[in-house]
Amino acid sequence: MSNGSSITQFLLLAFADTRELQLLHFWLFLGIYLAALLGNGFIITAIACDDRLHTPMYFFLLNLSLLDLGSISTVVPKSMVNSLWETRTISYSGCAVQVFCFLFLIVGEYCLLTVMAYDRYVAICKPLHYGTLLGSRACAKMAAAAWGSGFLNAVLHTADAFSIPLCQGNAVDQFFCEIPQILKLSCSDSYLREVGLLVVSLSVALGCFVFIVLSYLQIFRAVLRVPSEQGRHKAFSTCLPHLAVVSVFISSGLFAYLKPPSISSPSMDLLMAVLYSVVPPAVNPLIYSMRNQELKDALKKLFQSVVFQQQ
Repeated sequence: MSNGSSITQFLLLAFADTRELQLLHFWLFLGIYLAALLGNGFIITAIACDDRLHTPMYFFLLNLSLLDLGSISTVVPKSMVNSLWETRTISYSGCAVQVFCFLFLIVGEYCLLTVMAYDRYVAICKPLHYGTLLGSRACAKMAAAAWGSGFLNAVLHTADAFSIPLCQGNAVDQFFCEIPQILKLSCSDSYLREVGLLVVSLSVALGCFVFIVLSYLQIFRAVLRVPSEQGRHKAFSTCLPHLAVVSVFISSGLFAYLKPPSISSPSMDLLMAVLYSVVPPAVNPLIYSMRNQELKDALKKLFQSVVFQQQ
């Protein structure tokens, strides 16, 4: 295979060789996928329908749930279909679409988590300026910037990665298409431009990470100065869900790509890919609903209205 145009399909990494384990993978992913759909769907509906949740924090949470729904829907259904039908194939165009959508949504989510850190910083460190700094127009612009950053990043990387000649076969060592695995199939020295783009993207990602860390350092300093224990607890309770989501998102991604080569193996790479691409969208709704009484009340009200309409 001399270049990408001669490849009509890629072979994804299978989770198992036996039929029993393939079916186990299908049912496991189906359960996770349904949990993600229901959890994020309920959060989106509750925030949209409850006027009390029409605030910047919940507006950003609604956007986070939309991104989570999109990212898990990009990788999980295809993997489930492949296990169910005992196949590993994905078309060339399907692989390109998967790379684009996953990059678009995952980068957008990272940018949105950075915006949400700013939201928590202003709410706790500059509460008197919260309405001014985070008005409806400012929130819309910041959310649009997060989505736009993901879109631009996905366009650049997808266009560049799939213009590189591929001469190392068509077997992708992952259960979904991603750029590092595509680069492994490229001809020698033909991927340097994409590596340059990756370095730029990683620099921006590092900047976002530093911003999140500095924001929480300021938040913790401000919270520790609150005289009452009840006030400190209330402030921490609004930050902990976001901090937990950020920790899961960043730690799983960092370990997946920066783990020592000595512990790298196909099974480990597969597990790490599941941890950063499948688990966060499924657990994020649980993290946010466990410690947020307002969201709990809105979800309870939503459930009661649904049950009442069915009776």
